[in-house]
Amino acid sequence: MRLLVVLLVLVLAGCSAAPAPPAPSGPPPDTTSLRQLDDHPLWTMRYDGDYDRMKNVTQPTPTTPFGCSLFATNDANDPLFARNFDWDPAPAMLLFTDPDDGYASASMVDLSYLGVTDPAEEAGKLADAPLLPFDGMNEKGLAIGLAAVDDAQAGTRPDRPTVGSIRIIRLVLDTAATVEEAKRVFEEHNVDFDGGPPLHYLVADATGKSVAIEFVDGEVVALPTRTAVNFTLSGTDEATRRADNRYRTATDGLAPGMDWRAAMDLLSEVQQGQTQWSVVYGLKDRSVHVATGKRFDQVHELKLQ
Repeated sequence: MRLLVVLLVLVLAGCSAAPAPPAPSGPPPDTTSLRQLDDHPLWTMRYDGDYDRMKNVTQPTPTTPFGCSLFATNDANDPLFARNFDWDPAPAMLLFTDPDDGYASASMVDLSYLGVTDPAEEAGKLADAPLLPFDGMNEKGLAIGLAAVDDAQAGTRPDRPTVGSIRIIRLVLDTAATVEEAKRVFEEHNVDFDGGPPLHYLVADATGKSVAIEFVDGEVVALPTRTAVNFTLSGTDEATRRADNRYRTATDGLAPGMDWRAAMDLLSEVQQGQTQWSVVYGLKDRSVHVATGKRFDQVHELKLQ
């Protein structure tokens, strides 16, 4: 299997300390192709290797509270999935994977969870990068991202494998082509929030359909919505949701036919002081537009091949 990795390294601004990084699980990648593209700095590198998406699935993935804004458009001709990741200063990676037994995908990784500050010097720590996607899109046009909420009561069944709250995103990206299939991935696993905040997830697919995946009384629920921020949607009405400024701004800003630039502009309207990256995934053309550190006029455009 061949992995194409584009490393997006940044100095960010944020919230809480990152957890201790896990020990790398494989040999260090070949760094002969590593080069710096700009003075942000933005790095790019080709990466050859493999990963086990079920590695240590009974172990929880450490997480701490996130503040995030996510939205999806419902234009069947050009559906978009957009998110701000609001968190601590850390290097980041735009990771392209193409596993033999799953879909190719592009995903954003906070490299502090791997203990990486300089990938040029610490390439050996990148072996587990595929296991820590915070948002992403796969070749089928299925996109997913997470946001912290006050409460999520995930059930535990002994007949299901237990995965961390970030690892579940990897399972969705590798194996789900539609919103319905993504929900089924959640239903087939126990999601462990121990060591971090409860989360919910916005999921969208290439048909323009989008839902929030939440956990209520141990059950997985999928609520049709275009917008998700940092509160549980289950059990709330639209008036309550619109009391949140970011939810209201993002929802009101969604417009028919909006392109990636309009989506990025809307992300700028809901930015926070600790916004680290802003990304817009094109679910039809498989484009990825990324801005870092609230520099919305400096957008990197890449493509999931």
